[in-house]
Amino acid sequence: MAALGRPAVGARIAGLGVYRPSTVVSNEEAAAAAEVDADWIAQRVGVRERRYANAAETVVSMAVEAGSKALADAGATADAVDVVILATCSMPSPMPNGAASVAAGIGCGPAAGFDVNAACSGFSHGLAVADALVRAGTAGGVLVVGSERMSDWVDAGDRNTGPIFADGAAAALVLPSHRPEIFPVAWGSDGDHAELIAISAESGYMEMAGPKVFRWTTTALTSVIDEACRRAGLARTDVKAFVPHQANLRIIKALAQHIGAPDLVTATDVTDSGNTCGASVPLAFHALRQSGRVHSGDPVLLFGFGAGLTYAAQVVLCP
Repeated sequence: MAALGRPAVGARIAGLGVYRPSTVVSNEEAAAAAEVDADWIAQRVGVRERRYANAAETVVSMAVEAGSKALADAGATADAVDVVILATCSMPSPMPNGAASVAAGIGCGPAAGFDVNAACSGFSHGLAVADALVRAGTAGGVLVVGSERMSDWVDAGDRNTGPIFADGAAAALVLPSHRPEIFPVAWGSDGDHAELIAISAESGYMEMAGPKVFRWTTTALTSVIDEACRRAGLARTDVKAFVPHQANLRIIKALAQHIGAPDLVTATDVTDSGNTCGASVPLAFHALRQSGRVHSGDPVLLFGFGAGLTYAAQVVLCP
């Protein structure tokens, strides 16, 4: 590990870890609650099943499990972590933050801890901050965790959100590297359209204008893909794998088509996990790596986008 205060040449993802809640909810169950057909969910969204957290599986406890597994995957211990960044938009209250509790739960209590709320692009934002902290010498190791209990914030009877959103957590340990393995982020926001995805002050549940979000994602954001590749010094066709936010299968396929790489491997974890918001990118990345379809050193494009409206894309090398 690089000494604190000494800038590192680059940063890398050294380990990944996930936590998936044990309660599996089928399309038949979700369809009954939303008063739609199970096939409609599969065709419109691409989800076959999703997982919901039980009472004991909190945003913090799931993050602790995922973070501990990321450390184990990297062969590291808790004292390697100087900063914990928790990407979440589903904490039950705004205070206290979740990251400090996650740090304590993992055993790196003295570490700095702060939350990032960029919704579905939260993990990608957190990863960009972690990369900057490590390269600046401010931190020797940063644990970035996306953890969400979206089932708390959606009305199961709302066909626009109920069958789509789900729960889970995933983490990445970022350490110094002798070469850049996390490339510069291409990110931004479109606050003029923030109302397209929001928690209603009246109902307390999430409301989403699905068709408008679909059009925004598949038109306005394709240039972000191009910019992320450019900042990594790559052509789109050099990317080996694509891990977008798992919003729905139609959006994923449309964005992958824009990349146009002939042998592109695309993450489709949404089919078995639903939309887990800030946890979806690292959950899907971990699942893709576990499948053996990507290998260590492969350039992978991560792309988060969602409420805010916010977005962030960066190329990383697979750990």
